[in-house]
Amino acid sequence: MVGNAVDAFLEMLAAERGAALNTIQAYARDLGDMTDALRARGVSALDAGEADLRDYLSGLAEQGLAPRTQARRLSCIKQYFLFLAREELRPDNPAALLDAPRLDMTLPRFLSEAEVTALLAACEPEDDATPARRRRLLVARAALEMLYASGLRISELLSLPRRALDAAPGMMLVRGKGGRERMVPMSARARAAARALMDMDTVRKSPYLFPGRGPARPMTRQGFDRILHDVALRAGLDPQRLSPHVLRHSFATHLLAHGADLRALQVLLGHADIATTQIYTHVMLDRLRDAVARHHPLSSADGRG
Repeated sequence: MVGNAVDAFLEMLAAERGAALNTIQAYARDLGDMTDALRARGVSALDAGEADLRDYLSGLAEQGLAPRTQARRLSCIKQYFLFLAREELRPDNPAALLDAPRLDMTLPRFLSEAEVTALLAACEPEDDATPARRRRLLVARAALEMLYASGLRISELLSLPRRALDAAPGMMLVRGKGGRERMVPMSARARAAARALMDMDTVRKSPYLFPGRGPARPMTRQGFDRILHDVALRAGLDPQRLSPHVLRHSFATHLLAHGADLRALQVLLGHADIATTQIYTHVMLDRLRDAVARHHPLSSADGRG
């Protein structure tokens, strides 16, 4: 019966919430771990109490699991038991009052504006570059320009259809997490790089803007990582500091540093909750400190007053 309830819950995530396959697989693993732990205590998810769940979560901390992993497990458990209660598979929700572990705020890693400029410049092919090399750098330029111009997730970029830029002048239609669609602005530079990419024979034969080895499928994350690694070396950057997510963080950080509104950034990034976007307020705090240091009448010239 418990196994059937888990399957029904996972089917609901896929059908009603449009959860990605990776999310469903992660939830299946989390619920499997919880089920095994409860079974060892002689109870099941259908008759477990709040104390059983608290003991299970305490065990995760004792095992040395990171707070973020514990928080993800708790999120899964809360959703699962809410589902059981709503489907009347049990009369109560023992997970309703469970608290998440305290998470330390970690600032996102990002590049400086000069480093982004160097990265884009590194996509320019040498005069004696082979046709294959030129094509690879053309893909790199289009991808980097679009990631930095719009803050796309790498999954969103690689799944873009070839006609994604046809949505509206200066805009692009993106399908994000949970199947949610949003319109994002696209700079003239990024559009030009994407248009140049669309002229390639391999792209003309594919439904995707960034096709993989076979035109019927999009480029893989691993394939893009190899391209990013090469461009980082050409730009004189440590490839370990560079990832698609670092470019997304750079987009957000630089936008805020130049005066963008946090709510607007939330929409651009496709965050369902403003709390997720607030991790970037470190930039706003720096700006506020600088404003006080420069303009407050009791601040000294060097900002230490």
